[in-house]
Amino acid sequence: MLLRSALGDELRRTRLEQGRTLAEVARQARVSMPYLSEVERGLKEVSSEVLAALCAALGVELPDLLVAVAFQLSAANSVVTAAPVRRLTSGRFETAAPPAPRPGDAYALAA
Repeated sequence: MLLRSALGDELRRTRLEQGRTLAEVARQARVSMPYLSEVERGLKEVSSEVLAALCAALGVELPDLLVAVAFQLSAANSVVTAAPVRRLTSGRFETAAPPAPRPGDAYALAA
């Protein structure tokens, strides 16, 4: 799952939980409605300034949004099994297991 998709999912979920329209949030955040729609669908990368404006329009704290996104990414990552890594060593490919996730990995993104 891409970061922009997880951010968009969380922004849309928050907006819908509040019963607000795309037009209302876009107007309050001072972005166009088509742009907000693309952000929510994970089609556009969002700058930190626009993300802050969207958080303000939705009445959520940026760190809280990032923690929710981190948990979403962590959950999505735990479902996917990583393929073994192949490294070129001494002219030969060796297969190594991908690194195991460590406790707190999801929190590193939010920090």
